Amino acid sequence: MTGAESVPAEVRERAVALAKELEEHRFRYYVKDAPTVSDAEFDTLMRELEGIEEEYPVLRTPDSPTQTVGGAVASGFQSVDHLERMLSLDNAMDEDELDEWFDRLQRDLAGAECHFLCELKVDGLAVNLLYENGELVRALTRGDGRTGEDITVNVRTIGEIPTRLRDDGGHDVPELVEIRGEVFFPIEKFDELNARRVEEGDRPFANPRNAAAGSLRMKDPRMVAQMPLHMVVHGIGARRGFDIDCQSHAYDKLRAWGLPTAKHNKVVDTIDEVKEFIRYFGEHRNSVEHEIDGVVVKVDEIPLQGRLGATSKAPRWAIAFKYPPQEVNTKLLDIKVNVGRTGRVTPYAVMEPVVVAGSTVAYATLHNQEVVKAKGVLIGDTVVLRKAGDVIPEILSAVADLRDGTEREFSMPTHCPECGTELRPMKEGDVDVRCPNARSCPAQLRERVFHLAGRKALDIDGLGYVAATALTQPLEPSEPPLRDEGDLFNLTVEQLLPIKVVVRDQKTGMPKIDEKAGEHKIMSFFANQQGEAKKTVEVLFAGLEAAKKQPLWRVLTALSIRHVSDTTARAITAEFRDLDRLMNASVEEIAAAEGVGPIIAESIVEWFAEDWHREIVEKWRAAGVRFVEEGGGEKATGMLTGLTTVVTGTLSGYTRDGSKEALEAEGAKVTGSVSKKTDFVIVGENPGSKYDKAVSLGVPILDDEGFAVLLADGPDAARAWLAAQAGESGDSGEGAAPEDGAEQAAG
Repeated sequence: MTGAESVPAEVRERAVALAKELEEHRFRYYVKDAPTVSDAEFDTLMRELEGIEEEYPVLRTPDSPTQTVGGAVASGFQSVDHLERMLSLDNAMDEDELDEWFDRLQRDLAGAECHFLCELKVDGLAVNLLYENGELVRALTRGDGRTGEDITVNVRTIGEIPTRLRDDGGHDVPELVEIRGEVFFPIEKFDELNARRVEEGDRPFANPRNAAAGSLRMKDPRMVAQMPLHMVVHGIGARRGFDIDCQSHAYDKLRAWGLPTAKHNKVVDTIDEVKEFIRYFGEHRNSVEHEIDGVVVKVDEIPLQGRLGATSKAPRWAIAFKYPPQEVNTKLLDIKVNVGRTGRVTPYAVMEPVVVAGSTVAYATLHNQEVVKAKGVLIGDTVVLRKAGDVIPEILSAVADLRDGTEREFSMPTHCPECGTELRPMKEGDVDVRCPNARSCPAQLRERVFHLAGRKALDIDGLGYVAATALTQPLEPSEPPLRDEGDLFNLTVEQLLPIKVVVRDQKTGMPKIDEKAGEHKIMSFFANQQGEAKKTVEVLFAGLEAAKKQPLWRVLTALSIRHVSDTTARAITAEFRDLDRLMNASVEEIAAAEGVGPIIAESIVEWFAEDWHREIVEKWRAAGVRFVEEGGGEKATGMLTGLTTVVTGTLSGYTRDGSKEALEAEGAKVTGSVSKKTDFVIVGENPGSKYDKAVSLGVPILDDEGFAVLLADGPDAARAWLAAQAGESGDSGEGAAPEDGAEQAAG
């Protein structure tokens, strides 16, 4: 049997259910701008239906979600047909699927030479602009691909979309042209918008894409005009009055007409170069101002696009490579708090574990009670979770449509969960509440000990988070070896061997559970089963001995003075050179140091005013910790003193921190952003957007070789090296790129 009767009943039922569910999700996504599943969950459902229809083609109907473009037209806006259909894109979820697409191209093109246009896949609202004789006459949403919503009045409020195309550089304005693109909401403005909506009693948007779509569907154009909407154009539909040979050449025309084109597009020759582009932006996707969920790859030549044609929903000459999801939906089980090294009490979310951006996430910070309120999340909500920067889990918003009434608000505790002290803001106007029991709160001591051992402080091998817990909160013996961090350098092996400890999660401070036993995970950290010292003990004592010789800025960082980061500690050390001078300095004297200021200065003076803080210093002094920098009390100088530098990417022979330390050792100031006042930008492998900023501002750029010249011979020699490089290449030298550096990688 080959007809419908050959399909098992359960398969047919599943296909019908999937089609119904997918259409419902499409309606919520495209029309209501209120999705209840993540993009990744939607893709999984679509893939399942495609698989069923592949095995049982009789189930593939013209109105199946696999054969149609998502995005029905919403009520409330006039429906208008596009002059030329707006298609969707087929997806490749990995390199194997990308290779399959490429192999099909090769077969269909029968050896014809082609190039590939690589573009970032903007996660926004697809819009079609119609220009007649240069005038913007209509703007439509994509809708179902044939018919869209007329949002012309709202689109006219977006400043970078021209209402009239300019005739520039011989690119004659055409008689008629449809311009396709994505309207997006900048990531950096998204939290601010949601906080305002919650404050006004509105539901927060799930993500920036929905913020863009919701903004463009507002009834009042004056409200739309207040939204920071932007657009990137990426295609042409119907046209009369001009011809194009390549998609990339078409973008040159669009740019000349004043339309906002993407700056990251790149034309390449091979599939390997396509993959290189994909890998680069997979690592740097968070350096872009808008959400991206993949890379679009197109055959660049227009005649070849015509030869390849399209299916009912997607062109055969283009494909979207989808990155692993950065956003998923999960259940918010609870909101708890932890206590940091300076006493700050921070709420964090406990969630049903979920895989996002390649790793399992169960916790996410919520910063403070005001952030919880601004995000509008309730305990029990389904929430949208994003792994910001592919590192830090962050809750974006709640999926309010899935609430069933059992959800409850979070209330900030009034007392410290670890020592019972009443919590309070430390100063009038502080948003954060803190535990004022700095000396005796076991949580604060644990976090301070862990901090001082970190690589930006004393960098002590063998003193990680479990060890810090063991030294400050042991189960046995009941008395901890460290009453405060002053005792650190007086530890003995005899103190360590009996210690048993509850293992805690480094991110939350919460005890871990032994899944097999169903109880807290307990371990003997420093002794083996025979009661003898583990190798850990030898490593720890060697680390403590080495820490005594660390430079003063590391010691200052290790003291956990509020507002004093490692960068601030370097600036203070450069000015004072001696801890005793700093201890006896006034607020005014400390504030006068470059990069310090009155708030940090007051914090330092207040810290040293505490008797028990000075006791810590004296214990460390007696143990032989280094308190004086070479050069006595004179301010540090070096051949790079006065220079402002920025480092981006990884330089040969240096860690990221190592290159920064090498510059600062010679007196240079290393900042995190590029401006016209930056003297040099040092560029290594895999640089970020700072490289692009340096090029646009004309700031001198040094690669590995130029960096070595700067460190060895100073700024004048580095400028001469740049001039020599420019002479060989015919470039100006200002902003010159390293030969195999970021420009080729970034496209």
